[in-house]
Amino acid sequence: MRVDELAPAPGSSKRRKRVGRGIGGKGGKTAGRGTKGQYARNTVARGFEGGQMPLKQRVPKLKGFNNPFRVEYSAINLDSINALSETEITPEVLVARGVARKGRAIKVLARGQITRPVKVSAHAVSKAAEAAITAAGGSVTILPPTFRGVRPPAKGNQFTNR
Repeated sequence: MRVDELAPAPGSSKRRKRVGRGIGGKGGKTAGRGTKGQYARNTVARGFEGGQMPLKQRVPKLKGFNNPFRVEYSAINLDSINALSETEITPEVLVARGVARKGRAIKVLARGQITRPVKVSAHAVSKAAEAAITAAGGSVTILPPTFRGVRPPAKGNQFTNR
């Protein structure tokens, strides 16, 4: 088979109907548009929705951008970790102690001080917090994201970022 032999399957493609070619043919005179009115005269503006407020005027025009794929973290500070008695800090421990909400990604931030060695497992850790934990003799483990795939599922409705 060669490129010049390629063709659609027989009967799959059909010529378009040419209308408005005089009164003799089937598609002539009014050409399927009926008689009179704005639809017969082809004067309907693009985007006209019959008097309803058009979509281009309904959608908000405020500046900015809401990223539907944003990953939201629960912020846990070093002083909160230092207040806990455990030596191994995981999201499950933080949820059990009421410091974090269940099912949320955890990010450790560097507010406060840490005075003892702890093993911290979190989804994200700031550089300053990681430096403070390792300086106190602890270790940091980064957990995989709480969602499947490359990015989190989109948040919002059908009009999000259109």
